[in-house]
Amino acid sequence: MVKRVLMIAFHYPPMQGSSGIQRTLKFSQYLPEFGWEPIVLTVHSRAYSSVSKDQLGEIPPHVEVYRAFGLDISQYLSMWGRYPSLLALPDRWISWWLGAVPSGLYLIKKYKPDIIWSTYPIATAHLIGLRLSRLTRIPWVADFRDPMTDVDYPSDLRTRRIYQWIERKTITHCTRAVFTTPGTIRDYEKKYAGTPRSRFRLIENGYDEANFVAAEAGLRENTVRQEVLIMLHSGIIYPSERDPVPFFEALSVLLEQGLISPGNFKVILRATAHDDYLRPLIWGYKLNEIVFLAPGIPYREALSEMLAADGLVILQASNCNHQIPAKLYEYLRAGRPILALVDPAGDTAAALINAGIDTIAPLDSKDAIIRELIRFLGMIREGSAPVASTQTVMENSRLSRTKDLSGLLDELSESREIEADHSPVS
Repeated sequence: MVKRVLMIAFHYPPMQGSSGIQRTLKFSQYLPEFGWEPIVLTVHSRAYSSVSKDQLGEIPPHVEVYRAFGLDISQYLSMWGRYPSLLALPDRWISWWLGAVPSGLYLIKKYKPDIIWSTYPIATAHLIGLRLSRLTRIPWVADFRDPMTDVDYPSDLRTRRIYQWIERKTITHCTRAVFTTPGTIRDYEKKYAGTPRSRFRLIENGYDEANFVAAEAGLRENTVRQEVLIMLHSGIIYPSERDPVPFFEALSVLLEQGLISPGNFKVILRATAHDDYLRPLIWGYKLNEIVFLAPGIPYREALSEMLAADGLVILQASNCNHQIPAKLYEYLRAGRPILALVDPAGDTAAALINAGIDTIAPLDSKDAIIRELIRFLGMIREGSAPVASTQTVMENSRLSRTKDLSGLLDELSESREIEADHSPVS
């Protein structure tokens, strides 16, 4: 008997520029190997600020994808760069709810899914999952990934209260709540102390082996060692959660002392999404000859760039101690040395240490970054910088994570069948 799951996800090809795409895309790609047929309910591509066809080919032909009506309020209702904030709560894509709920009901009637699955960080996705589950009584898995709220997040008080309401409703009514780090689960167990602990599950992020094999095939071998050592940060740099100012301060000191120079050292910040914030900082610290902002590129090209870099940089502030950037798993698979500017007490540091990588310094300490960067560059030049073992890398594959998800879906499907068998016959 075919088992089906309705997957509600904002991030899905042809969207470009978010690592969040990979989680849903790979789940939908690999679930059939474990006996589950996914039906994807996403948003129309007009809602995306940037699109690319480079990963459309990775959607398997047997996966049904439905793109419901939805707009980005900031694009379609903006005048002179401003738009009514009341129409963008909980997020700028709340109009997606209007299109997705009727579409979801149609899909439920047509395909009769066993489970509904929705994924954050677009809060509207959980609102859609909540409504569809309440209307149909189908078990609902709410994939939170990262914490939805914190003491000062979201920063806008009105938005925070709405997020808190959505979070509370989701935890109350979902069948399972999935998170990507142990620390986040501990936080939610404390925050919702009356909720059974069995409701919270861990399914981490990962990397995709097929994408890396393709990226390696497209990577040209350099027979001559370049004199310039290249360090890469690939992905978004949030001004608060990943503020690189102490890193820039450290680079400025090393540049002034002659320990690095434009002739032997280069940092690429790829697809930061906040170039306007970073550009004046780079010039202000006089790093414009060694730190370079680079635009977004197709996903597999981004993986090839990771594979070719001399060192990879992770940025994560202590206010995100219970989060792990999705790119970390791709960094581990790339097999390149990693400089982690993160809180040593956080989940990201713990994951690195478990992988045998100790090149870590707190993001908020210029002096600690200077010391660790000097050590890190020395180890790269000596060829002694630590990288993850093959076994550790394999445990973090998207296929392995999909197996975890399929196990959870099997568990809920079996429970539902048992309940149906024991229900009284009218």
